[in-house]
Amino acid sequence: MKRKRHSPEQIIRKFRDADRMLSEGKDIAAVCQALEVSEATFHRWWNQYGGMKANEARHLKELQIENRRLKKAVADLTLDKQILKEVAEGNF
Repeated sequence: MKRKRHSPEQIIRKFRDADRMLSEGKDIAAVCQALEVSEATFHRWWNQYGGMKANEARHLKELQIENRRLKKAVADLTLDKQILKEVAEGNF
């Protein structure tokens, strides 16, 4: 089965559906089956997005992307610094 990526808005929408189904008395397994996600995915999403609104989840996703970009930039600059340091010491 092909892996499916969900946007933060879709995840929040699925949580609203899950809350409705859970209040109707369905168990977690039935809710996950109806939402077409595994229980592990549901619990992972709950830990990450539980209690958020759609705009908060979108903002969180944007911050994660920016954080990933900044970490890559720091790694590149650190590598450049190490190379320049070795050249300055004459260890090339």
